[in-house]
Amino acid sequence: MLEYGHSVWQPRHKTLCSDLEDVQRRATKLIASLKDKPYPERLTSLGLPSLEHRRPRGDMIDAFKYVHGAYEADRPQLHLHDGRDTRGNSLKLAKGRCRLNVRAGYFSYRVVSIWNSLPDSVVTAPSINAFKIRLDKHWATRIEQYDPECCH
Repeated sequence: MLEYGHSVWQPRHKTLCSDLEDVQRRATKLIASLKDKPYPERLTSLGLPSLEHRRPRGDMIDAFKYVHGAYEADRPQLHLHDGRDTRGNSLKLAKGRCRLNVRAGYFSYRVVSIWNSLPDSVVTAPSINAFKIRLDKHWATRIEQYDPECCH
C-alpha cells in the first residue's frame, strides 16, 4: 500500500518521507523475532530495502517501460536525447527545464538524471525482469538500500 501511486506522487519533504518510513518501521517491529533489532537490521533480515531505495527503483522500472514502449497511452514527456553526447548510455533522456519547484517532482523530470547515469548494459536489457536484475546488481553497493538514516 505504501508503494501505490509512487510514480504519480512522491513526498519531497523530509517529514513526509519520515512519516512513510515510520509505517514500515512499525510493521517490521510486529515480527516477534525482530522487534528488538535496529530498523536497518530488520530490513536486512527481511530482505526489504528502505523506501528511499524503492522509490528511485520503481521510477527506473517505469522509465524503462516508457522508453521501451510498454506504455502507449498517456505517455509522459520523456524524450530520448538527440545523441550528440557520447557519454553515458545509448538511451539517454533529454532533461527539460524546471522553473517551478513543483515541476521538479514530476515523473518526467525527476527520472532523467538517474536514468542517464545508468550504464548501457542496464538500460538496454532485453526484458523488464532482466532490467530489474541488472539495475539491482548495478545498485548493489548503494548504502541507503537498507539504511534509511543515511539519507536524512
